Amino acid sequence: MAEAFAQRDRAFDGRFVVGVISTGVYCRPSCPARRPRPENCRFFSGANEAEREGFRPCKRCRPSEVARDEAAVAQALAMLRAEARPVPLGELAQACGYSPTHLQRVFTRATGLSPAAYGRALRQEAARARLSEAGEVTEAIYAAGFEGPSTFYAGMEGALGMTPSIWARGGEGVTISWTVAETSLGPMLVAATAKGVCRLSFNEGEDDLRARFPRAELAQGGADFARLVQQVVAAVEAPGTGPDIPLDVQGTAFQQRVWDQLRQIPAGETRSYGEIAAALGQPGAARAVGSANGANPVAVLVPCHRVVQAGGGLGGYAYGEAIKRELLQRERKD
Repeated sequence: MAEAFAQRDRAFDGRFVVGVISTGVYCRPSCPARRPRPENCRFFSGANEAEREGFRPCKRCRPSEVARDEAAVAQALAMLRAEARPVPLGELAQACGYSPTHLQRVFTRATGLSPAAYGRALRQEAARARLSEAGEVTEAIYAAGFEGPSTFYAGMEGALGMTPSIWARGGEGVTISWTVAETSLGPMLVAATAKGVCRLSFNEGEDDLRARFPRAELAQGGADFARLVQQVVAAVEAPGTGPDIPLDVQGTAFQQRVWDQLRQIPAGETRSYGEIAAALGQPGAARAVGSANGANPVAVLVPCHRVVQAGGGLGGYAYGEAIKRELLQRERKD
């Protein structure tokens, strides 16, 4: 908290406030005022706690408005989740008692997405769920809140990794090439569609792949796949050397943002779950980051092994602590 306050980090606004003994006021972490001496700072979980201790809100950063902002974001989220349609920003703002510009700012700061992008993500997730069930694609499009097929295909471009009709049939008709390659870390399953690697895991085999893609056609692959496997093995033996390997991975909007953030961690460095959450603009989402990290379908290529506990502990890893430790040691030596 002291570091965030010293750096005027807006990502931590709403997580805590700072009481200043010498002035009797409390501030947001991002307050533009000159910083007091560290010994004059007291940290509180929120405005109510600070005011119970006798501090009054700063007139420059207005920290007491944080609670109102949180309530407005919660109301906007509830509206977006309840409506099976795009909700205009002006309509959301009017319901929350804010101007559209201010609601857009506080909503994006709290969630990492604009209200429009958040609404699209909700409709995409609804479409995935409905397309995974037996039924007509057109019916699923309208049921998910899209205005029609054209807006659906525009909004879902690149999000499914396969056409909606194939998704509706559980991957039927999609060919996935696969093999189990030997590495210094143990047997490694590599599977790829024509678009890119869709599964990379340790100590898994054909049964595990079929459970994940029950209706896809599994094949051993040809020369192109063999070259791809060579690239993947090389990236595992020397982690951090395969950033150009194509991927075909699926996830929610939040998972995709977490995975993108993981790929930005340089080899040889680590980040905590909280640091990833803060980088996404959602400092309170460390637990959700952990869940997205654990759902990563392509080990090493999306380097979830670079995420550790806040105290420096290794933390969990789907394929065992020994593999995670070895991957980190290899990167640090490089």
